Amino acid sequence: MTTISSSAPVGIQASDVSGGSASGSSDNSTAAQIAQITKKISQLTQKLKEVSGTPDRTAEEKKKQIEVIQAEIKMLQAQLAQLQRKQAEEAQQKKEQQQIKATGVNKPSADNKIDVYI
Repeated sequence: MTTISSSAPVGIQASDVSGGSASGSSDNSTAAQIAQITKKISQLTQKLKEVSGTPDRTAEEKKKQIEVIQAEIKMLQAQLAQLQRKQAEEAQQKKEQQQIKATGVNKPSADNKIDVYI
């Protein structure tokens, strides 16, 4: 993750671009992390619009800020994709575990099958 030092362009604070980790929240689930990253992406997108529309900065300052914000958005999008893959894997594992639990007395598997001859 990248962090921005005190030499960050004006208007961008280190807390705004912390990288989207959920270490500060009490709920550390994948869904909560996805929601937090999505929120940060929308905040950064809004900040990007504000920076490009601000007339009081030079073109060079705007360009630097836009580059920093775009890089942060790309990083957050990569984290979001990774978390979504993780969430899909967890859902698949849960589904497989439920299928394993379903086999048993009422739904006999090859190991639990009993042949009764009268």
